[in-house]
Amino acid sequence: MRVFYHHLYEFKKGLRNLILHTTKSSNQELIERNLKKKYIPYIIYNVSRDKINVFFGNKHCIEVIKQIGKSNLKNYTDEEDFILGIMLGYDRVEQCKRYMKRKIDTGAVDELVG
Repeated sequence: MRVFYHHLYEFKKGLRNLILHTTKSSNQELIERNLKKKYIPYIIYNVSRDKINVFFGNKHCIEVIKQIGKSNLKNYTDEEDFILGIMLGYDRVEQCKRYMKRKIDTGAVDELVG
């Protein structure tokens, strides 16, 4: 829960607009209680029987996650994965590299020159 509280701190201080926190399912009740108490929008997806992904943060960001509507990150399209990475605050250039690698790996584009 220490990492969750750090994520909460980063959101409240404006360092991040969206957080993805993966944790044990047994923490769900405590996490929901904390987020509801602070009026922070969130959505929770089951990863497995004993793990969950908790997205929380700005209401507009949460709406995008809901609109994508996929509970398993493995099912995200390359474009959805790119958007999520940018929303989570990952390095833009690294996200561009990741996106292009995924496109190359699936044969959607030829290998890049240079």
